[in-house]
Amino acid sequence: MSIELEAFPRDGMTVIAVKGEIDGSSAPSLQDKILPLLQNDAALVLDLSAVGYMSSAGLRMLLLLYRQAASHNGQVALTGLAESIRDTMEVTGFLKFFTVAASVDEALQVLKKG
Repeated sequence: MSIELEAFPRDGMTVIAVKGEIDGSSAPSLQDKILPLLQNDAALVLDLSAVGYMSSAGLRMLLLLYRQAASHNGQVALTGLAESIRDTMEVTGFLKFFTVAASVDEALQVLKKG
């Protein structure tokens, strides 16, 4: 399955809506598209509400995005996590790296305060 990405500015931040499955074949291209958006002090909201599956490659990609943002004083918020993805991230300790919000609007508000 292919992965689709739509990035747009909102409230001085970047919202990235992802659609599809994030696995070993799609994670590298997704990473290549998102990394350039993590400039200095960037705040990024990753809307994963249309992602039903994420493999360990997807988790590694998220961790890399977090590290890249942190090294440039940026922030990454996740929204729309499927319950299975959220559970996996919680068990593996990945959730502690991210701001997790119920909606894009909530994520934007949290990052503004951040």
